[in-house]
Amino acid sequence: MKQVDIWFQDETRIGQQGSITRVWHYKGQRPRIVRQQQFESTYLFGAFNPATGESVGLVLPYVNKQAMGLHMEEISKAVPEGRHAVVVMDGALWHQPSLDKDNVTMLKLPPYSPELNPAEQVWQYLKQHWLSNRCFESYDVIVDAACDAWNALCNETNLIRSITQREWCDLSVIF
Repeated sequence: MKQVDIWFQDETRIGQQGSITRVWHYKGQRPRIVRQQQFESTYLFGAFNPATGESVGLVLPYVNKQAMGLHMEEISKAVPEGRHAVVVMDGALWHQPSLDKDNVTMLKLPPYSPELNPAEQVWQYLKQHWLSNRCFESYDVIVDAACDAWNALCNETNLIRSITQREWCDLSVIF
């Protein structure tokens, strides 16, 4: 029997109409924060292993079945020999069971239940700490910022573990 790992997967849009978060400012004054009105954006595909803090990600221009296939291939490469990954994800149209690999299987969450996917909290953290309150001049700058934020996040394996671990997915007590 193969050993099984749980991974959480999701995608997020990063672009010119980004997030605005709280900032420190002088008491009694309102800070000025610029928010862009353009529409350039890219997508960050990410998968997280809560047991190890390992993460696999791709920055791609579109979300579709082909892009998801590339991401599943990268997840498959990250799974150690002799192990199998169950990748928990939402029911987006491009999350097709035909994209399963020999060592990776999709497990879709029930509809309208983003709170069950810890990857949502990872995106919130990533945007609040590396991507909010910024303006991006071009698509290339957006891609560079997304890659920089992703690389910074990947160096924080303990943070990834703390955000993504859930009691209900701890397989160490079963095997």
